[in-house]
Amino acid sequence: MAKFFQPNIERKGRIIRAVIGLVFFVAALIVGQSAWWAGLVLGAGAAFTWFEAARGWCAARACGIKTKY
Repeated sequence: MAKFFQPNIERKGRIIRAVIGLVFFVAALIVGQSAWWAGLVLGAGAAFTWFEAARGWCAARACGIKTKY
């Protein structure tokens, strides 16, 4: 299991994930005012994306999915 959570993205990928997490968080604040459950889902997505950025780990890459970037 430790090998699964090894860092697998570079600095550029970490920055991209941090920005995506910020977008999810802002969307959670906006959407959460009218639909609390949607805000909760977006907030969880933001937290997971920030976890990926902080850890330098990508769930998709850990599962074998790779992109050209």
